[in-house]
Formats: sequence, C-alpha cells, structure tokens
Amino acid sequence: MSDNENTPSEQGWRARTAILTLGAFAVGTDGYVIVGLLPEIGTTLHVSSAASGQLVSTFALVYALLSPVLATVTGRWPRRRVLVTGLVLLGLGNAVTAVAGDYGLVLASRILAGAGAALFAASAVATAAYLAGDRYRGRAIAMVTAGSTLSLVLGAPLGTVIGKAWGWQAAIWFITAIAGVVAVALAVLLPATRLDQGITLRERLVPLTDGRVLRVLVVTLLAFIGIFLPFTYMSAVFARATGGDQTRLALLLMIFGIAATIGNLTAGRAADRYNPRFVVIGATLGIAVVFLTMLTVRDSFVPVAVLHAVSGFVCFSVIGPQQHRIIAYAPAGGAPLVTSLNMSTAYLGNFASSVIGALILSGPSPSGALILPVAAVFALAASILAWWSARSTGARGERAAAEIGKPAATTG
Repeated sequence: MSDNENTPSEQGWRARTAILTLGAFAVGTDGYVIVGLLPEIGTTLHVSSAASGQLVSTFALVYALLSPVLATVTGRWPRRRVLVTGLVLLGLGNAVTAVAGDYGLVLASRILAGAGAALFAASAVATAAYLAGDRYRGRAIAMVTAGSTLSLVLGAPLGTVIGKAWGWQAAIWFITAIAGVVAVALAVLLPATRLDQGITLRERLVPLTDGRVLRVLVVTLLAFIGIFLPFTYMSAVFARATGGDQTRLALLLMIFGIAATIGNLTAGRAADRYNPRFVVIGATLGIAVVFLTMLTVRDSFVPVAVLHAVSGFVCFSVIGPQQHRIIAYAPAGGAPLVTSLNMSTAYLGNFASSVIGALILSGPSPSGALILPVAAVFALAASILAWWSARSTGARGERAAAEIGKPAATTG
C-alpha cells in the first residue's frame, strides 16, 4: 500500500488493532517482568538489590522522558515505520540485556528498550484510534491499552515462571520473540498511514501551549500516582492480610490484573457512548472510595481480595478515556504527540509513586496503612481537576471536544 493511504476503513480495524494490542502486551511485559527477576539478575551481575532495581526505574524514566520527543522526531514517518522501528529497538535492547554480563551494559540496554517502548506505545494508540474511525475510537484505544493490563495478568507472571525455570535471560528472550513476531506482522499487514503530513515541528508542539491539554496531563499524573502507590507497595500495605505468603500476594496481583483488563475495555465502550470526562471523574472518585474502604479491612485477606477486584476495575478505567480526551484537543496531525505525552505522564506518575511510597515507608513512623489515604487524596484531586477543567473550558467547548473527529482547538 502507498504512503498516501489515509482513509480509515472500519472493516478490518479490529484485526490490525489486535496486532497493536499484542505489541502493547510485549511493551507492558518488558516493563513489569524485570520486577520478578531482580534477585536472579542481581546475583548474575553481582550487584545489590538497590542497583538491580535501577533497571526498572531507568526503563520507566526513559519511557516517560523520550516518548514525546520521539513522537515529535518521527512525526512525519508513516505509522508502520514508527511502530516497527519501536519494536526493533525494544527487541535489540532486550537481546543485549540477555547476553550482557556487565551491569553497565545491561543498564544501557534498558535505556534502548525503554526508547523502543516509548516510540511504539503512543503511536500504537494513535494509529488504532485512526484505523477505527470516530465511531469505534474509544474501543480501539481500550483494545491497545488492554495489552498493557494483560501483561499484568499473563505477561509478567509467565515471564517470571520462565525465568525461574530456565534462567532470567530466557524470560527476556521470550519478550524479544513477541516483539519480533509483532514487528513482522505490522510490516506486512499495516498500511503505511501518515497521520501528520505537512505538519511542521512548531505546529506539532502547539498542544504543549494548550491549557486544556496540560490539565488533562495533570489529571493523568495525579490519578496514576494514586493508582500505583498501593500497587507498587502492595506487599507492605497488605502484609497482615497476606501474612507474608507470596502465593496470596500473587493472587492479589492476578485479581487486580484481570479486573483491570475488564475495566479498561468497559471504559472504552463507555467513552464512546458518553462524555469521556464523566468516565474519568467516576473512575477517580471510585478509586478514592475503594482505597479508603481498603483501609478498614486491610488485615483480612478475603475482603482485601474482593476490593482488589473493584480496585483493578476502576483504576484502569482512567487511561483509555484520558487518551480519548486528549486526542480531542489535538490539532490536525497532533494525535501521536498528545497520546505520547499522556502515556509518558502516566509513567511519570508510576515513577513518582515509588518515590512517595519510599518516603512514607522510610519516615520516622513508617506504616503501609498510610499509603492508602495518601493515594486516595491523589485520586480525589484528579477527579476534582477533571470536573473543574470542564467548567473552565465551558460547557460548549467540552461538548465539542467530546466529538473526537472535530478539531477541539477551535471550540473553546
């Protein structure tokens, strides 16, 4: 197909989006699987747990910082080339991680893998949204982001099992293989669509000067700090409920991941049917309520498990509608940039939550229980800002922005 093929077709968008979802699964698994392999990696590389933990934070930070930069640099490329290049970089980074025996080289390889992940993820969302057209845009976004939530349920646990059975390098090769298969499938099946032909660098950066875009990004940051605080420190927050049993902790993770996948897909349909801002407000309010309720039952495993199902559902009902909202405010051709900004902001929230949680747990009176109300405050702040931003934009502008196919920049 030619590079000028720019007409989306509703017929076939699901199959192509499913391939993008598998790519998002590889990216998500790459980000999560290292956590379960840290002890083995530390032993192999002869470094401390703190040093091996830097492999996780480096990947997240590189993703967050490079995502908007790479979206801008590659803005004129056909989406097929962007996506395949991202997966190739991800695969090369993982290949180096698997074969390197030096900590410095492994750390550098995580930078390369993080850059590939950043290049792929935001472009995958924008491409899926374009291929699906206005009618199914929310569902297409939800399908791609579901790949990340599925990596919680299947990818990370499976990678950990592979790592324990055949060595941590085998788990890294597993991710590399998935990235390779998806890269070949996209190269063959995806049209070489250009989403921003004729857009200059200055025009591509216009969203950064739009207050509405910045407010959406702040909502994402606040929400994901709240979401990842209890998730990252789950073992400390629910230590009494699990009794230190790794099997119980793994079960909580799986319950959360399954519910997160369902919540993500449900939110995508809701964002198509209703104003996505309402979905975000409802989800963030739900997060705050669930976390405060967890505080009252966190010593008992069964209620905690039930609430983890509710938590996963509402927590991952945020990112899809937020992508829906931010695409609405993008100028012509600006969807890849704004979606990359939104995803990088979510990763910054993940990174910030680890810092805030560490400060709480290393304070003069460390308590895992304190993490829950702090997380609830962040979620509530996100909900209030999402509500206030519509009032500041105006009802007319908010309704117009909800109509994704129309340029939001002319409605406010």
